[in-house]
Amino acid sequence: MGEDNWTFLSNHGHVLVALSRDSEVRLRDVAAQVGITERSAQGILRDLVAGGYVRRERVGRRNRYEIEERLPLRHPLERGHRVGELVSLGSAERPPTPTR
Repeated sequence: MGEDNWTFLSNHGHVLVALSRDSEVRLRDVAAQVGITERSAQGILRDLVAGGYVRRERVGRRNRYEIEERLPLRHPLERGHRVGELVSLGSAERPPTPTR
């Protein structure tokens, strides 16, 4: 049958969850948690900032990220739900250590 490595959330969703857990997380660490390259994480963050879902603020040498939790999810099947509902999925426990 199919491969066993698929997940229910997209990488964009995973990046949002990672940012919600630590507003000052390094993008390198987000990439490791999601299992993508740092360059892919940068592209996803660029999408999220351009779409108004994440605000980025420079704090010294680091960035602080704020998620716009009141915004609706983008897909027509999910439009009745908000970003805050999505990121709350990841708030219950810490992410596992990447195995790659």
